[in-house]
Amino acid sequence: MKKILDYILSSVYLVYFGLLLVVFHVIQVIAFTIFGEKAQQKVVFSLNFMITYGWYLTGTTINFRQMFALPTNRPIIFISNHQSTFDIPAIYWFLRKYHPIFVSKKELANGVPSISYNLRKSHAALIDRKDGKQAVGEILKLSKYIQDNNCSAVIFPEGTRSRSGIMKPFVAGGIAALIKKAPDALIVPIAIQGNNLFDPNKGLFPLVSFSTLSWTVLEGIEPKGKNADEIAQLAQAAIQKILG
Repeated sequence: MKKILDYILSSVYLVYFGLLLVVFHVIQVIAFTIFGEKAQQKVVFSLNFMITYGWYLTGTTINFRQMFALPTNRPIIFISNHQSTFDIPAIYWFLRKYHPIFVSKKELANGVPSISYNLRKSHAALIDRKDGKQAVGEILKLSKYIQDNNCSAVIFPEGTRSRSGIMKPFVAGGIAALIKKAPDALIVPIAIQGNNLFDPNKGLFPLVSFSTLSWTVLEGIEPKGKNADEIAQLAQAAIQKILG
C-alpha cells in the first residue's frame, strides 16, 4: 500500500515540479531581459521556495537549522555533503540572504528549463569533471566573484551524490581554488540528511513519501593558517558528527 502511495504522490509532485520549471523559465527570461540580474535572481529564489515547500505534497517533513549566526560583511564558502538533486533548492531558499552561487557540472547548463538558464546567468562555476584545468579556472572565477561582491559559493566536495548516505572523502582541490581568490571567506559546513532516502533512484520516480529531510548549517571555520586539505577534513568531520 505504501508503495502505491509513493507512486501516486510522486506523480502529483513531479507534475507540479515540471510545471514550475517551465513557467519559471519564462519568468526568469523576462525578468533578466527587462529588469536585469537582480530581478532574475529574485525569481530564482521564488522558484526554489516553491520547489522546497512543494515537497509537502508527498507528505514530506522539511527541517532547516542554522546553528550559529553568519556574517553578512564577508564572503562565505558553504561546504556540504551531497545526497540528491533535491539538496539544492532548500540551500537556495533558506540561505538566499547570502546569495549562494553553485559549483556545478557543465552538463546542467543546457537542456533543463529554469535550472540551466539560472546556471548560465548566476555566475556559477560550470566545470568539466574530465578537464581539471578548466574546472579550476571556473572555480577561480567564482572565487574572485564572491570576494568582489560579498556573496557566497556552494561546493559539494564529494564530487558526486552519495545515494547510500555514507559520505565519500572530500576532495580538497575545489576548496583550494575557492579560497585562493576569496581570502576573506568564512568556510561554513552544511550537513544534509534524508535526501538519499527521499530520492533513492537514479531517476526522480518514485519518490518516497512521508520522508524527513534536513539541512543543518554548522559553525564556521576560519581558513587563516589552514590549507585546503585541513579545511576539507574539518568540514567533513563536522558534518559526519551530525550524520552520526
